[in-house]
Amino acid sequence: MEAWKNYFNVMNEIIAKVMDSQGENIMKAAALCADVSQRGGLIYGLGAGHSHLVIEDAFWRAATVANYAALLEPSVTGTFDITKSYLMENTYDVGRHIVDYHRVTPNDCMIIISNSGNNIVPVDAALRAKEKGIPTIAITAVEYSDYLTTKHKSGKKLKDVCDIVLDNCSLIGDAAVPIEGFPMKIGSTSTIPAVYLQNAVLTQTVELLVQRGLDPDVYFNGHIAFMDASAADHNDKLVDKYFYRIRNL
Repeated sequence: MEAWKNYFNVMNEIIAKVMDSQGENIMKAAALCADVSQRGGLIYGLGAGHSHLVIEDAFWRAATVANYAALLEPSVTGTFDITKSYLMENTYDVGRHIVDYHRVTPNDCMIIISNSGNNIVPVDAALRAKEKGIPTIAITAVEYSDYLTTKHKSGKKLKDVCDIVLDNCSLIGDAAVPIEGFPMKIGSTSTIPAVYLQNAVLTQTVELLVQRGLDPDVYFNGHIAFMDASAADHNDKLVDKYFYRIRNL
């Protein structure tokens, strides 16, 4: 079998495992996000390194909630100076400062994404959130996290700190496909299920809000807005609503 087909098969198995095992916690996370949205709070997303890709995927885009705020700290996202970002991701107090700088409150919640659940910034952010009474949702690879020795001086990993833990079921080593004659597996396994999980939570959040008789804040696709004045006006009103609350909107 060609390697690309093998990759599809591995990822389909991972997604099926996530769907079969994470339903209860997806519902818990969605209920939390619905409660936060109903009381006018923000759903903050934080991911360092490649995990920031999952956070960006849900921020100011079509078909997701407008009260989602991406905490994209440039020093840890890896968008620039990527090897330096690894060092920053493992520097104490950066996570704490991110939570404090953005004035995250117990009225809000945080989705914190780290495949290993082992680096210092996401753990520090989760610990700071707990200190401040901010509810948290982790998206992490539980088996992989258990396999690793923690880097954090507290001895804790992300899954040990957050209120709700969503397991992306990523493989140990974050690699999918063996290649005959090559010593390493190829094809990352963590980003795709993390995107699924976060979108599942946000989609379920909207359904819960509608079931409560509320009208959730959700963006239209920008191309639809370009062709439809009412959709453009809808999006513009949502931007105005959150512009002074979400620092990077």
